[in-house]
Amino acid sequence: QSCLGRQQLLAAIRQMQQLLKGQETRFSEGLRAMRSRLSTIHASLAKAAPEPPAASCPALQAPADGRKFGTKYLVDHEVHFACDPGFQLLGSSTRMCQANGSWTGQEPRCAEISECSSSPCQNGGTCLEGLNHFKCLCPPPWTGTTCQYQAQTAPPAWSVTDDPAFSRQPRCAQVAQTQQCSCDPGFHMSGTAPDGICQDLNECEVYQREGGPRLCAHACVNIPGSFRCSCPAGYVLLGDGKSCEDIDECSLSQDNCTSGSACINTGGGFQCVTPQCPPADGHISYVKTSPFQCERNPCPMESRSCHQAPKTISFHYLPLPSKLQTPAPLFRMATAAAPGRPGPDSLRFGIAGGNNRGHFVVQRSDRHTGELLLVQSLQGPRTVHVDVDMAEYLDRVFQAKHLSKITLFVSAYEF
Repeated sequence: QSCLGRQQLLAAIRQMQQLLKGQETRFSEGLRAMRSRLSTIHASLAKAAPEPPAASCPALQAPADGRKFGTKYLVDHEVHFACDPGFQLLGSSTRMCQANGSWTGQEPRCAEISECSSSPCQNGGTCLEGLNHFKCLCPPPWTGTTCQYQAQTAPPAWSVTDDPAFSRQPRCAQVAQTQQCSCDPGFHMSGTAPDGICQDLNECEVYQREGGPRLCAHACVNIPGSFRCSCPAGYVLLGDGKSCEDIDECSLSQDNCTSGSACINTGGGFQCVTPQCPPADGHISYVKTSPFQCERNPCPMESRSCHQAPKTISFHYLPLPSKLQTPAPLFRMATAAAPGRPGPDSLRFGIAGGNNRGHFVVQRSDRHTGELLLVQSLQGPRTVHVDVDMAEYLDRVFQAKHLSKITLFVSAYEF
């Protein structure tokens, strides 16, 4: 009986061993299948995962006959382009480095502007194309840069003969049986001694005709024996006798601006300005916090258009001389964080509107400052408007935008 019980026990143990072995085999197969599935999932996830963003973009070159503004090629940085005088920009004037390592926009190029395309020569003149300029060949009797003047038949007068102050008798002396005659400085002998007469030398015309040094910054006035310089209205002649300086009518209280407007001094005059906040539009409205600044009223939480509108609008007025040499920095925008609050970690600057936008670019001068540059010269007199905006970002999330409305009063003169 004991022998029978031992056999049953051994049989039960063998059955248990076989059961455990089968379970171990199934567990190993399940583990292998699980590992294979995990490996497949990991591979598919690796394929679907986006590549890490590029840190920078390829370097950009200035176009032929043009210039490039901006030397940083990091993500979110902008590079601006402008053409030399006599050329026009084709393509993108501003390109921004994107997170995928490529630039926005199209490659810029500079195409030559045909100076003769506008038919500048009048009265039958023939236009000849030159480098950044043109020349008119004028038929008789026309003259001038665009054949606009009728030429005089007589040679130009080197002296004024109808005013006795411009004609004098020569000083004569008998020297060794011959008579020697001379004229005062600023006069020249007309005719032969002793019948000659001393006539005034028109220095203004002589220097202009012979390409000599420029005698006056503005106008040269011939006087007997000499010359003097004069300045246009609104300017005063400086101590050197040739240069002109603008009169600041605003600081001298020589303006006629009303109490509700501000006086802005300009070259040769002044302007009375009254900056106005834009009218309310839906949820967007502004309040004037200073004579030259407006601030946006609080926005409803759900109004995206209100939050995207400029938080501040400032007004700036700049006098400029005509034909200012370029590139010339005109204006700077910067950001400042409020005490106890983190400031933006990224800024974007751009030209938001105005007339003659092609004359300007905005470039980053440092991490928190943007600069408006004049890259094509402006000839006055004229008034030019340009709007510059600055957008603030924190962790790539838009925070606020600030708008600067700039008005340039370009003088008629180069001083």
